[in-house]
Amino acid sequence: MIDPVAVTTAGAVRGVRQGGVTRFLAVPYAAPPVGIRRFAPPAPPESWPGQRDATCLGPNAPHTLRPFDALDIAPLVGSGWVPGDEHLTVNIWTPDPKAHGLPVMVFIHGGAFVAGSNHAAVQDGTAFARSGVVCMTITYRLGVEGFLAIPGAPTNLGLRDQLAALAWVRDNAAAFGGSPANVTVFGESAGAMSVANLIASPLAKGLFRRAIVQSGHGSMVRPVAVAQRLTRKVAKILGVTPDAAGFRGSTVEQCLEAVDKVQLPTTRIDLRDDKGREPAFGLSKFLPVFGDDVLPIHPLRALAEGAGSEVDLLIGANAEEMNLYFAPTGALDRVPGWMAWYVLGRSVPNARAILKAYGLGKGRRPGEALTLALHDLVFRHPARAFAAAHRGRTHLYEFEWRSPAFGGRLGACHALEIPFVFDTLACCDGPRGFVGENPPQGLADRIHRIWTGFATSGELPWPAYDDETRQVYRLAAAQAVRDPEIPAAHFWP
Repeated sequence: MIDPVAVTTAGAVRGVRQGGVTRFLAVPYAAPPVGIRRFAPPAPPESWPGQRDATCLGPNAPHTLRPFDALDIAPLVGSGWVPGDEHLTVNIWTPDPKAHGLPVMVFIHGGAFVAGSNHAAVQDGTAFARSGVVCMTITYRLGVEGFLAIPGAPTNLGLRDQLAALAWVRDNAAAFGGSPANVTVFGESAGAMSVANLIASPLAKGLFRRAIVQSGHGSMVRPVAVAQRLTRKVAKILGVTPDAAGFRGSTVEQCLEAVDKVQLPTTRIDLRDDKGREPAFGLSKFLPVFGDDVLPIHPLRALAEGAGSEVDLLIGANAEEMNLYFAPTGALDRVPGWMAWYVLGRSVPNARAILKAYGLGKGRRPGEALTLALHDLVFRHPARAFAAAHRGRTHLYEFEWRSPAFGGRLGACHALEIPFVFDTLACCDGPRGFVGENPPQGLADRIHRIWTGFATSGELPWPAYDDETRQVYRLAAAQAVRDPEIPAAHFWP
């Protein structure tokens, strides 16, 4: 069999065909961000002669992974940093590179803006290709390299990488059988926050037709001035000046060590805004910023003013997002009342009133009240606020299937929907698997069809979201219901 070849704007790539699907891996969408290109906007990839081997995974963006002994999370986040200069790349799965006009889906991985990659097994795009979609997954710069607001360097370099990747998709989709006029960008967690920011960005206009935001929204951003407090803290850890020249004098490895140190919950740094709110709730100190050319104003304000109104939006969250962080650690049972107040009070005003609204003092344990509040404050309500602000067609979903892992206590936690969306349950099941044993394949089939149907034609099996009907589709129940009021709404700015 002759290996399949596609011709990109930078040169020909040779992939492999298996099981009726053709894949091309580690295809550069930008030049290596090293040397003089470090802390610089992404540049086009350099052309190459002949056929480039695109049959194996390549390097990924520098990052470290925290240990998570209770679960096998490698299928979700990958196995860590694979060093190499050429790490701004895209993986592609296509039904046929010689086809014409197929829908294209581009996935942006999560990882709190400091970790993760497109190497994770859960992101295998084979099922999408078998469903008639050209599926692509991308890498982007992380941590210090991608999401630190450094004076003398462009802000939001990670988002600029994503913009460059989408521009590459526009220019090269046809080479893999796809239509540049029918691109859906989707992502989860930090990847979903990124998608939400791209919807609001004037620089992304025309790069995609539809967007899917899985456990994300546009409120996890900081003003540049607040973000630069983190820049000064990281520079102090590194022993360099808090500017581009200082950071260029540090190595990638030193920056990774600094990220690990500054991410610790014991690291003292106040990243609250002028209203006393810390939008990441301690999950990450590295976030996109607004106040530059990528995000001139806060994303929700941009949406209210009409940004992204031409984009069809599917947005949602999981019913029990924070269980991923609290159930395996036992925090649900062990957190005392004072600690629940302290943890929440570091991110929002009115912490006592919020905990009371979620049942503290009314029969709920402090850890349970804190977890319920954070489900809504961090993910569920901000997603609804984004849906309400979007001026274009919008549909809202909730993923409520509960994993049996940890005796069922993991529940409908953060990231649980990904293997259902990609139809990759087999990589996440088993005794230490995220989805537990014997997850429902029928639910994966149905969710995967919903995602591919939306990417193909924009159609969904439930009505659009609006302020009057507030229709939310519960994926496991396959039922659209009126979204009940969330207590967090009373404490939202």
